[in-house]
Amino acid sequence: MGVYLVSVGAKDWFEGCGDEEEDGWAHVASALNEELGRRGLPPYDSVPEEAAFVRGSGQSFEEKLIPSMDGFVALCEAHLSPEEVAVLCGWSVLVPFPLDEPILLPVGSGYTDETLVAGAPQMLALAERLAEAVDLPAETPAMCDNLDLTTWFRDGPASELAASRPGPWSEDLDAAFYVAVYLRAAQHSLRRGCPIVYT
Repeated sequence: MGVYLVSVGAKDWFEGCGDEEEDGWAHVASALNEELGRRGLPPYDSVPEEAAFVRGSGQSFEEKLIPSMDGFVALCEAHLSPEEVAVLCGWSVLVPFPLDEPILLPVGSGYTDETLVAGAPQMLALAERLAEAVDLPAETPAMCDNLDLTTWFRDGPASELAASRPGPWSEDLDAAFYVAVYLRAAQHSLRRGCPIVYT
């Protein structure tokens, strides 16, 4: 149980499983394409199929959002505008193409009654600013197929590195975890061309 941030393949995105309460995303995909059409933008139809799991391959993304977000929100407020904070901390679905502004869809997803769709290029730029602000270490896992960041931050390596090489990132490991999660999520979405969602 708990909240996860995960990548979605074409089958789940376009077909779902017939039940919006059971990880179906077709209603979101349809509403998004309708809104994109209203804005004169092409539909988002090029979602890749889910790849077979191979640890370290970077073909899937999954992280469990366990720590408190309080420190991360404070970090965002210190380095981003209120509008940027609202988007970075409020999106429901991340898509791998630029959007001039997030799209609010009148359909539920994950844990929200409405779905705020944000563009990964914009999210990446914000996350990179935060990563630079905390000097996120190069050792932070880059391919997050199976809770790699969650494990790295919670089960030892991050704490050990913080003790031997402290820095702004080590002052609040929970905040650094979320910086890394949002950074890697945006990178993954752009690399694979897939949506990232909360589930």
